[in-house]
Amino acid sequence: MSEATILDLSLPDLLLAYGLLLLVVGLARLRDAGQERDLVWASLRMVAQLLLVGYLLHWIFAWNRPLPVLVLLVLMFGFAVQVIGRRVSRKMPGFYRVLTIALMLGCGLVTFLFCVVIVGPTPWYDPRYLIPLTGMIIGNSMNGATLAAERLSAEMHERRQEIETALCLGASSAQAGREALRGAFRAALIPATNSMAAMGIVFLPGMMTGQILSGTEPMIAVRYQIGIMFAITGAVGLTSFLIVSQGIRRYFTSAHQLLDVD
Repeated sequence: MSEATILDLSLPDLLLAYGLLLLVVGLARLRDAGQERDLVWASLRMVAQLLLVGYLLHWIFAWNRPLPVLVLLVLMFGFAVQVIGRRVSRKMPGFYRVLTIALMLGCGLVTFLFCVVIVGPTPWYDPRYLIPLTGMIIGNSMNGATLAAERLSAEMHERRQEIETALCLGASSAQAGREALRGAFRAALIPATNSMAAMGIVFLPGMMTGQILSGTEPMIAVRYQIGIMFAITGAVGLTSFLIVSQGIRRYFTSAHQLLDVD
């Protein structure tokens, strides 16, 4: 299949598709769910954001220089930190510092390994590879990072008496907080594990579907999908591990005393 056979979507086509969302708005209004305004606002925001990104990517692809690519990646990291910060209601001490370091190291190392070393585009900053692959890695890591941070705070709150008792009996902070750390890390890995288990049977992932629609040979799309899923799982695991490992230390003093952060 050549690129010339790709079926374009016209404005009337998109308006017809938007009718499906309006159907959901109508159903929400029928059942008095109270989500009508949020649905409409979210859809309009999505359209505006995607159009903006589309024009921005068109300009970056045409320019094909490393500086705008790197600036966009930094903005993506910053936006991810902001979004996760809004999602987590109960924040650990030093939340933004822990989160920023974990995202930069976890997602940054995995992105470099997968995009530059494994895929190996020429030049290394080729925006057609680096930007979408980095976006997928960061976007999926956001869910794991949110779960890790939220769950760690909840575990430390629910297990406070248990942890204080362990400290009184002579346990170190690492020993006393071990179960909280384990529960938070386990929760962070669940979405990535479920996605890999269901992929190809329950649903076809977006990257593979997009490549097939654009005319890529299906087996090439499958290999890319397998590779990106390993990269995403690696980024989720590494980022979440850094969050819970660094985050739990923020709850204790250097003398292994539990801080009162509630």
